[in-house]
Amino acid sequence: MAPSLPDHASLLVELKEVRRAGLVRLRGRALPALESAAEAVTATVTEARSPGAAVEALLRLAVSGLDAGTLRTAAEYTLGLAQGTRDWAASSRRARAATVYGVSVERFRKDHEVMVLGQVAEHIVRLVSQESGAPGAGGDEWNGGTHRSVEVRVRGRKVTLTVHVHPVDMLRDVDVVVSPANVHLELPGSYKSSVAASLRQAASLRGVTGDVSDDPLHDGLRKWAARHGTAGRAVLPGTVAATGSGALAGQGVRRIYHAAIAVPRAGTNDYDVLPADVTRAVSRALALLAEEGDQHTPPLRSVCFPLLGSGRGGLPYHVSLAAVWAAVEAELARGALWDVHFVVRSPEAAALVERIPAGR
Repeated sequence: MAPSLPDHASLLVELKEVRRAGLVRLRGRALPALESAAEAVTATVTEARSPGAAVEALLRLAVSGLDAGTLRTAAEYTLGLAQGTRDWAASSRRARAATVYGVSVERFRKDHEVMVLGQVAEHIVRLVSQESGAPGAGGDEWNGGTHRSVEVRVRGRKVTLTVHVHPVDMLRDVDVVVSPANVHLELPGSYKSSVAASLRQAASLRGVTGDVSDDPLHDGLRKWAARHGTAGRAVLPGTVAATGSGALAGQGVRRIYHAAIAVPRAGTNDYDVLPADVTRAVSRALALLAEEGDQHTPPLRSVCFPLLGSGRGGLPYHVSLAAVWAAVEAELARGALWDVHFVVRSPEAAALVERIPAGR
């Protein structure tokens, strides 16, 4: 009987331990998931004589399968696989990896590092599945990489969706990014870990010392509220406010659509998000794209959605996706020709988006 695939969550926990310890300190550490995966991949068994050496060989094999460029380079520094870094302190490796993405060490720790190690874990699962023929080796599972295309048919017309599995601030060459917001259109601090916070930080302009000299998303929302007479009060759920993209313009992101879907719960730090409000906001975002698209040069033609409301809003991934897709599919059925993207943070969420063509 073919063995089952290694557990992604267990692999991720152990990869974080490898990151902390470094390759030179693996001997004697309990890494059962990684050691089991190394045993299952015959290429590593033939090269390695000890569990620690087998794990290192497995990591090198998995990282070599990542997308060439920033993702692979950051993984090599993070795990000490880059030439001359195997004995570096964990803090030094993290700092070097952060420079690959041009972000602060703290931002890398919260966002990019989780994504990088998650991608390594995904490739290990893929290697084991290919070697052992384990159940789940194909079909519905996300099989690695930071993005891929999904073809769907809407009223007989073939439409290609692009799915990204990485932090939202790593998006490149997408005209419009839809960002979740609360009904007061107040942005979270840029130091927090959320879609809106990541976009705020990435859009900010900084001086030579790294201090923020301009906060264009915050300022843009204040101007929008003043222009529409909503300053100091909440807007209706489903409202969408458009702003410029600040420094994100350098990455090809030209507009941010702030979708007001989160209603603060009185006396708490929590929010309520209704799927109907998500659908309403997505419909409004697409209507706004149609209204202003041709006013830009070149015209706005691509739009990217996170799974709105699936963070602090508490919506399960499948509920958020259904709410977003209901509005997107309706517009595509009317003949809209936009290039539609989804950006998610986990392989589980990516796999859900990939199931759209099957109607599941």
